[in-house]
Amino acid sequence: MPHTLDEFNRATPADAERMLGGLYEHTPWIAARAVQARPFRSLAQLKHAMADALDKAGADAQLALIRAHPELAGKAMVARTLTAESTNEQSQAGLTACTPDEFARIGELNAAYNARFGFPFVLCVRGPRGTGLGRRQTIETFERRLRGHPDFERAENLRQINRIAEIRLADKFGAPPTLGDEVWDWHEKLAQHSDPGFAEAGQLTVTYLTDAHRACAQRISQVMRDAGFDRVHIDAVGNVVGRYDADPAVAQPKTLLTGSHYDTVRNGGKYDGRLGIFVPIACVRELHRAGRRLPYHFEVVGFAEEEGQRYKATFLGSGALVGDFRPEWLEQQDQDGITMRQAMQNAGLCIADIPKLRREPADYLGFIEVHIEQGPVLNELNLPLGIVTSINASVRHVGEYVGQASHAGTTPMNRRRDAACAAAELALFIEQRAAKDGDSVATMGMLAVPSGSINVVPGRCSFSLDLRAPTDAQRDALSNDIVAEARAIAERRGVQCQLTETMRASAAPSAPAWQRRWEAAVESLGLPVFRLPSGAGHDAMKLHEVMPQAMLFVRGENAGISHNPLESTTADDMELAVRAMQHLLDAVAADQHQ
Repeated sequence: MPHTLDEFNRATPADAERMLGGLYEHTPWIAARAVQARPFRSLAQLKHAMADALDKAGADAQLALIRAHPELAGKAMVARTLTAESTNEQSQAGLTACTPDEFARIGELNAAYNARFGFPFVLCVRGPRGTGLGRRQTIETFERRLRGHPDFERAENLRQINRIAEIRLADKFGAPPTLGDEVWDWHEKLAQHSDPGFAEAGQLTVTYLTDAHRACAQRISQVMRDAGFDRVHIDAVGNVVGRYDADPAVAQPKTLLTGSHYDTVRNGGKYDGRLGIFVPIACVRELHRAGRRLPYHFEVVGFAEEEGQRYKATFLGSGALVGDFRPEWLEQQDQDGITMRQAMQNAGLCIADIPKLRREPADYLGFIEVHIEQGPVLNELNLPLGIVTSINASVRHVGEYVGQASHAGTTPMNRRRDAACAAAELALFIEQRAAKDGDSVATMGMLAVPSGSINVVPGRCSFSLDLRAPTDAQRDALSNDIVAEARAIAERRGVQCQLTETMRASAAPSAPAWQRRWEAAVESLGLPVFRLPSGAGHDAMKLHEVMPQAMLFVRGENAGISHNPLESTTADDMELAVRAMQHLLDAVAADQHQ
């Protein structure tokens, strides 16, 4: 019989330690330290306590734990000396059925990894969904991580060990992440739709109003209907809108708005945006199953466009809801010469109805959004959820240094007017200047020497600047310092500097009341409340213009990478996101009843 948390909390220390036996390979002290921290309110809190004990144990204890793990498909598996838990996990991943070539390749990788890092490669082979990685995926992960930095690999092995323990704990307590599994599966099915040229390569790309994009809209619509939404439709810009009506006994109920986008960048990940659609759908499905109504309408929107990949119209979907759809966008052409107007007409959208999409802010309680973090912070801290304090303000510039092209062999170093060196000096300065703020970021994402030659001192060098900070004032100070230094570099080096600002977006700080609701939701799960700014832009930025907003971040795997096929999160973390949103919805309902 599975254990229960109440049973664990009431057990003697020795019995409680036995309940946690085998979670960490041949390392019982982690469970022993967690037992000392009882009682726990949730398994999530227990998981975090064990991960925290490991984090504070020191490098020697951590390395000992890593070295206690068997090699994947290694000698211990062949000799059948693995623990029962490891045997089951390697079997689920198909490693016990490797072909001779696969065994040989994994053996080579094990040897190379040990030789390079001095400890074995550890991977949770049951994967993010808990049902097992394929052998090919396991080998590809092994090959990729073999190229990693030693410090990163040591930390990544510990994260994988904590993931293994998380799954084993769920098995022992009979607590699979059922809701998270379903949200995971919805993502997988939606990812079956990809644009031509990318689909054939196994890559995910869904750009505005392509056949794949329209297929995604239909699938999301169907998931909403199956979940029990009262009304579902695709609006005049392609947003998928689902509405779960308020309790009919409530007079003049307001509406709580949530959602995110379902378009993707080219060769992107499965969770960027889409997580913020499926998490609230799961909440509605559970409300419908329970026959519950809230004292407010709950509106979930799958925004049709956020990334700006096909047309230069970023936040088109959420912008339409705040009245920021610009008619001139309709005449933009994609790379095939198709205008947005033509694309909309081909999709059967009614352009004349776009102005009607604007929401009346007085009718709404606010906007909340769940989103994968798209960064490494939560991953490195072993925290599944984080509360967003603000979406960063940003400013972008394009620039060019103009010096003097000259012969690389005959121009003395003290006589050069090297445009590329000027840009390189600026690149180093922006790195140092942003670091002084702690939470500002600065990027020179494009750097080019037009018509450059190997034996010519660069006479021109073009570059871009992307500067972001949590507040407008901090962004402006960062920008002013960098622009001033860019010009000072030009003066010192005898080159010209041309800078043009191309974009400026204000910060979108979370509404304090809504941020507190997310904090209370995370705390209710027994998890630490961790706050962080969002460096990326989100649909919440647009809704912020007309109503209060706040966001919840979900940890990403693979160092939190995003806009990349390696973007990932786990079913367990998705489950916690659903539970957090359910708590928030209940808290808002309680407030409305007062």
